[in-house]
Amino acid sequence: MAVGIEFDPARPLFIAGPCVIECAELLDEVARELVRLRDKLGVQIVFKASFDKANRTSLSSFRGPGLEKGLQMLADIGGRYALPLTTDIHEPGQAAPAAEVVDILQIPAFLCRQTDLLVAAARTGRVVNIKKAQFLSGVDMRYPVEKVKGSGNDRVWLTERGNVYGYNNLVVDFRNLADMAALTPRVIMDCTHSVQRPGSAGGATGGDRRFVPAMALAAKAFGANGYFFEVHPDPDRALSDGPNMLPLAQLEQVVRSLVDENGK
Repeated sequence: MAVGIEFDPARPLFIAGPCVIECAELLDEVARELVRLRDKLGVQIVFKASFDKANRTSLSSFRGPGLEKGLQMLADIGGRYALPLTTDIHEPGQAAPAAEVVDILQIPAFLCRQTDLLVAAARTGRVVNIKKAQFLSGVDMRYPVEKVKGSGNDRVWLTERGNVYGYNNLVVDFRNLADMAALTPRVIMDCTHSVQRPGSAGGATGGDRRFVPAMALAAKAFGANGYFFEVHPDPDRALSDGPNMLPLAQLEQVVRSLVDENGK
């Protein structure tokens, strides 16, 4: 299978997009803004959206359009806006079809120790971005990385998204970024999921988006070279993860705070 585009490891990378594919109009609106920021600020930016949120709190929660329709919608965005793409996969059988469309396969945090999923993702040849589980340390991520590399793929990244802190809360130990930087060349801070309050909103996940910009700046101080933001034009009306999503209109200000005039 053909390998996707290469990303400059010397420059920060930004991954942004809505939590879940809600409709084509939302994808277009977000993609247009990402292209504008890419061209205006000269940054590396990847479009992200999920075709299926298989880990929602409630059975009745919106999950997305599903694999076939969702991948087609992502392919349309990639072709129309020339943006690299990423999406998350939850089952080994989703790896190959997703890899036909996206440049980066994202492994959800709760699934980062699922060997069959990691091996299937590795075998596609795509970049495999593994989110650190909320119950693991940065050092522990050595083993998921070894599963990918041991399956013949050295194109592996790691993402920090906080640790469980009691019930319905997360805390970020930024030392994990430094520990994971010893394992992979790209270490990403998930600035929006790290402000979640899991299960705190009565059958849904809550959060506090006020802290997203500070999470990004703190991560930069600890050596992150990638930043993940779930964004939405109107987060309070989003169908998934609204409380912790960054308003799309605020993305430029946050990206500017993380790069110099040369996008570094």
